Amino acid sequence: MSGEARNSPARGEGRTSPASAEGTVSLAVAGPIATLTFDRPAARNAMTWAMYEQLAAHCEALASRAAEVRVVVMRGAGGQAFVAGTDIAQFKHFEGGDDGVAYERRIDAGIGLVEQLPMPTLAVVDGWAVGGGLAIATACDFRIATPGARFGVPIARTLGNTLSSLNFARLRAAWGLQPVRRMLLLAQIIGADEALACGFLEQVCAAEELDAAVSALCARLGALAPVTQAAAKEALRRGTAQGAPDTDDLVRRCYGSSDFREGVDAFEAGRPPAWQGR
Repeated sequence: MSGEARNSPARGEGRTSPASAEGTVSLAVAGPIATLTFDRPAARNAMTWAMYEQLAAHCEALASRAAEVRVVVMRGAGGQAFVAGTDIAQFKHFEGGDDGVAYERRIDAGIGLVEQLPMPTLAVVDGWAVGGGLAIATACDFRIATPGARFGVPIARTLGNTLSSLNFARLRAAWGLQPVRRMLLLAQIIGADEALACGFLEQVCAAEELDAAVSALCARLGALAPVTQAAAKEALRRGTAQGAPDTDDLVRRCYGSSDFREGVDAFEAGRPPAWQGR
């Protein structure tokens, strides 16, 4: 699928749904491996507030179990997506730029809990990982994907919003500057081969080989010194955070713009947005 494909999901591109389809983030622990599953397949696992809250609660619980849980695996249900963004219903009632600042801070808090887990984390990507889904995958330490995996943040084509400074810093650290420019300025979707070549992915393997690859990497990680791993993770996290200046003014400008309101309205109506630059 082309990077310009109109039907590709994006941050904020999960279709709105009834309250009964809030989705879940489930936690299962088997020996030293914990698995978090994003389960809302009818919306390609697009995150709702309830799902973000469940993710945060699970991460807080796992943070105190480092002696027992040695690796945390994250994956999406349904075989079409890891996580395809954030449900756009959460943008419909924004009244101005301050709502966008509050939203990005809330997302940062949740993603930060993933990043701060003391044990190694692994995102298993089978399908789309875009917008909020890419943010979650990027906050993990390792990523394994199938050949059809797709990555991006095409908000310049869809909603006209922006990311927090921390999310920009995480993306740049994981991908390098130019791929991030293409994802954000060109709204380009990047495939698994390029993600592997630039180091974002640890491995690409066929769907039928995915579970074996995950088990093998978890075994390698679980055999190493957990205190050393935790210290290395935290040192790297602090270094990334130092590259995240205050950009609330930019967040406020985007979310307070007429273009953002047009993006939300156009998505709801199923039509292309008409950007005005204001």
